[in-house]
Amino acid sequence: MRWYIVQTQTGQESRVKQILESSIKEKGFQESVQEVFVPTEKVTEVKSGKKKVSERKFYPGYVLVNMEMLDDVWLMVRNTPGVIRFLSSGEKPVPLEEDDVLKIKQQSEERIDQPRPKVVFEKGETIRVVEGPFTNFNGKVEDVSLDKGKIKALLTIFGRQTPVELEFWQVERI
Repeated sequence: MRWYIVQTQTGQESRVKQILESSIKEKGFQESVQEVFVPTEKVTEVKSGKKKVSERKFYPGYVLVNMEMLDDVWLMVRNTPGVIRFLSSGEKPVPLEEDDVLKIKQQSEERIDQPRPKVVFEKGETIRVVEGPFTNFNGKVEDVSLDKGKIKALLTIFGRQTPVELEFWQVERI
């Protein structure tokens, strides 16, 4: 069994996974295909003043398949609706290294446990506070802490620069 990358139509990754899993059961390929995996992460954003956590694919347009490269299995995957092709060098699909797959899976698990902000801010960027006690104040980003999901910004409050720590979902770019 080796891991292969299957290119899909963008936005069809979950649908392709579902169709593949049902085709595997239907055709009895459970011993030839071990897993179909769509790497995802959770992201936070504010919509209509409410914090929302959603799921996002971090390799859009791709699905990983752990399978034995047999002709009938290859044809089943290749002919699945939404599948464009196997990533390959010429005619033969190229398997991924096991270490690379482990890193991708670990990255996906970490990102599901700790939602990341949908928008990442950079030092020096101008922002507006959209949530909390400093709503509608503008300022500049001084420091970004991705692991905490917070920024330190200098807000202009009553004509003075005041350092404030805010969460990503409390601010927006101007």
